[in-house]
Parts: sequence; structure tokens; C-alpha cells
Amino acid sequence: MDPNNILVIAIARFGDTLLITPVIHALKQRWPNAHIHVLAHKRSACILEHNPDIDCIRHFSKKRAVWAGWLPHKPYDLALVYGNDSALVSYARRQSHHTVAFADNKSQQQNDVTWVERPKKLMVAQKERALLINALGIYPSCWQLRYFISDEEADFAQQFLIDNSLINKNIIGFQLQSFPAKAYRDWPVDNFLQLAKQIITHDASTYFLLLGSKESEQLSIDLAKKMGEERCLALAGRVSMRQNAAIMANLSLYVGVDTGPTHLAGALDIPMVALYHSYHPGCYLAPLQHSCCQVIQHPTSLENARREDNMADISVEEVWNAVRNIINGMKVKSNP
Repeated sequence: MDPNNILVIAIARFGDTLLITPVIHALKQRWPNAHIHVLAHKRSACILEHNPDIDCIRHFSKKRAVWAGWLPHKPYDLALVYGNDSALVSYARRQSHHTVAFADNKSQQQNDVTWVERPKKLMVAQKERALLINALGIYPSCWQLRYFISDEEADFAQQFLIDNSLINKNIIGFQLQSFPAKAYRDWPVDNFLQLAKQIITHDASTYFLLLGSKESEQLSIDLAKKMGEERCLALAGRVSMRQNAAIMANLSLYVGVDTGPTHLAGALDIPMVALYHSYHPGCYLAPLQHSCCQVIQHPTSLENARREDNMADISVEEVWNAVRNIINGMKVKSNP
């Protein structure tokens, strides 16, 4: 197989979309002259912008897959489908000469499809996504998630630092919440406050950015008031996802719960402390090949895990010890 045009379909939240970037990179390394097009959810597609491995990104949905792509011409030589929706697989088969997709079993093999059996046990998230290209004989060696900041976005972040007098300061970002459907992964906000107090006692010059989406805006405003607005800025909900990422790239340290921005922090190779719920262990979700990542795992084992397990069971002291290990050797992000 030597495809000229490759289609990747990934209709998912932005963290899950970011998780397929090692696969896309491996495809580009295997077939450097191939054109890679990605269909992504309209809210997540921006996470892939400026990625040199990708030639085209288009918004797509499961509903659109039902009625699109019925013309007889097949513009793609190869398609990869992420997700469980049969409409996406059917669309890919209409658009591509060969499709690779997950299935519950491999007994239904067909000439134009390679079915890959879904893993029966949990496995590392990036490596699970790579199963589709493993079926093509491609085995990635680079597992770091890939995210790229444009010059314009870097300039925006630089101006943000100037406007807020943050040039050459140690800046720590707190990601306070996961998305609402998985709020059980959130660490108590009072624990973030107590952690901030520990950090300030250790280094009074530290500045904090409170990160998050619009849903976290009021929570971050309230926490900023308690932390002291002279040493803290509530950024949640105030900038776009890509602007937020450009600002995050200037953090000296990131502390966050298991959610999309934590995957992003891993992609940006920011020194980080990541907190994981018992139901979603960090050994499967934490960044791979990261230069400085401390994983804090809920004490309940996966075998006994329930969604009701409280993230408050992760103590402030445990997180502070991980943070201290990093900040003792931390250097200020250099800015021109």
C-alpha cells in the first residue's frame, strides 16, 4: 500500500482528538508524500490547526455522515475511523478504497475494510489509538502529543505577559475542573487554595493563572479573590482555546485534573502535576515521553474503583510534595 490521499475521522472532544496526533505523525513519517485530511468535531478541530502533518481539516459530524459522500468517486486511498458510530465507518467506506476501523470482533473481515478488535482491557490511550495503524504494519516511536502554536498566537501570549507584568516570572497554572459530565474527576477547589498557600510560603513571588472553560469562570473568579488578586488572575472563560494554549506554553508549572487541557499541557511539554481519578488511572492517560510530569493517582485501585470515589482522597500534602519536587529545580520561562 502506498496511499496518496489519507482520511482520518475523529469526532470527539478536544483531548481525545489530541490523542490521535501521534498516529497522524506516524502516517506522515511512513508516507511523507501523502495528503492527510482530518474530519473533526467543529469544537475540537482547532486543536489540530497548524499541525504540519495535516494538509486539511474539515468540520464533520455523525449526523452529516449519514447523508454525505454518496457520489461514486472515492477520493481517498485509505481511511481511519475513530469512534463507535457505524455511520462514520459507512461514510469512510464510501469515500475510501480501504478503511481501517475498530470492531467488537474480527470475524466480519471484508476486502475493503480492515477490522481491528477493540481491546478487552484498558491500555495506554495513545497506544490504543495506534492499534489502527499497527494493523497496517506501522508502529510509532514518538508518543508525545503534537500541538503547534502559530506566530500570531505566540505574539498574543507575549503581549498578555507584558500587559499583566508577568515577563520573567514563575507562573503556575491551575486547571480547576474537568468538563461537567465528568465532574467526579475534579479536585476540591479548597484544596487548590491550600496548595497555593503552600507554594506562596515556599516562594512568595509565584504568580497563578486559573485556567478553564466558561463553565469554570465564576469558580476561578471566586478562588482568585481568596488567593489574592495581586498574585492571581482568573483566566477561565476569558480567552479562546488556542489563545489559552499559547499562554500555557509560558507556564513554569501546570497543576490540573484529568481533562483536555491536561493532555494539552503534556503536548506542550510543560512541567506538570496531573491528578487522576481511580476510574481513569494515570498509567493509561498521563503524557508519554514527557520531560517532567508527576502523576498523582487516587488511592483506590482500578479493581475497586467507582465514579463516586472522592478526589478529596488525594491530599494537599501529596500534591504539594510533587509540586515541590518540580519547583525546587524550576527555571523561569525565558522571554525576550
